Amino acid sequence: MTTPDDHRAKPGYTLAAAMSGYALDGFDLLMVGFMLGPISAELGLSGAQAGSLVTWTLIGGAVGGSIFGTLADYFGRARVLSISILVFALFTFLCAFAVGPTDLFIYRVLAGLGLGCEFGVGVVMATEAYPPHLRARVSSYVGLSWQFGVLAAALLTPLLLPHIGWRGMFLLGGLPAVASFFIRKHVPESEDFKESRSGTIGRIPLKPLWETPRAARHSAAILIMSTIQNFGYYGLIVWLPSYLVKVRHFTGQSSGLWTAFSVAGMIVGVFLFGVISRNLGQKRTFLFYQCGAGAVVLIYSALTTPTQLLFGGFAAGFFVNGMMGGYGALVTSLYPVHARSTAQNVLWSIGRALGGLSPMVIGTVVARGSFPIALGLLSVLYAVDFIVTVAMIPKNADKAARETASPAVVAV
Repeated sequence: MTTPDDHRAKPGYTLAAAMSGYALDGFDLLMVGFMLGPISAELGLSGAQAGSLVTWTLIGGAVGGSIFGTLADYFGRARVLSISILVFALFTFLCAFAVGPTDLFIYRVLAGLGLGCEFGVGVVMATEAYPPHLRARVSSYVGLSWQFGVLAAALLTPLLLPHIGWRGMFLLGGLPAVASFFIRKHVPESEDFKESRSGTIGRIPLKPLWETPRAARHSAAILIMSTIQNFGYYGLIVWLPSYLVKVRHFTGQSSGLWTAFSVAGMIVGVFLFGVISRNLGQKRTFLFYQCGAGAVVLIYSALTTPTQLLFGGFAAGFFVNGMMGGYGALVTSLYPVHARSTAQNVLWSIGRALGGLSPMVIGTVVARGSFPIALGLLSVLYAVDFIVTVAMIPKNADKAARETASPAVVAV
């Protein structure tokens, strides 16, 4: 019989387990987006209620990421991920049996609780399975899995929804979570976690995030960077189709193709982050992507021809979401083992929730101004991102010596 120890020498198995969970996160979010129309028609949801289904899922994710992320520093990454994915599967299945808006919203919040830690805990689990010089690339692979889930949802949901309905899609959406649970049953806890556990029982994982001025500076930086990362991503992915149709007069089908090209840029950007950081280092790579994002988003508003918008969208996707590939390795390098999962999940989850306000903020700016003004706002945010990274992230963030260091001894 196969045991967890059989896979101790196979970190790729741990990476696959982490990627499967985050891909499921992306699949679920886009799947729900496709289903808003049929759900609204059957349950009598208003437009605001339908849109809030995604918002409430993100809120549940922020709470769940913080809770499960902290628990993972007490009880282990693989164990907590297995429990969280079962929570997601259970309440996703229950969504299929919702009789009205109230119970559906409750199920979505609770499903979000389980889904919220998939990136944070998963990327910590994956990076700890590899030697330090490979962790930036591993982090980018986990970040990349979200886009695989999004693409799977984009292909499968329109194909299956007319045949099995939104209730059937919720039943189907919970099945990969069950499969992921069984995958994780064979994932061992990292040696880093095991070695740190005996000496850190009783410590509060949140404390190392803020216990010194230097640690607080690092945590504030990660929080700001995570917020801007998510703000840009959700703003681009939600409003790009509308921008192409209303401002550039594309057809709906053409805007979908151009948006897909932007998603392709995101995939390439996330993948290459880990490769580039091997040569430039984590901090310089973040700065490179932030400069690119600010410039490309600003330029994009001036593009007019279909060819320009096609390649401009690819470049925007590359830089705006490419930074997703670096957060896991950065957090792993900045925090001690007993606080890594807490740092990744609490800071990322809060940033994701704040960034999730982007569609609403951009929608307000568009209503009172224009799309170019909204894109200009995004460009200014990336300038803030750049300044924060320069001032608050240490130059040697990717040094292997940081592996077991306390935040208090990390020099800027």
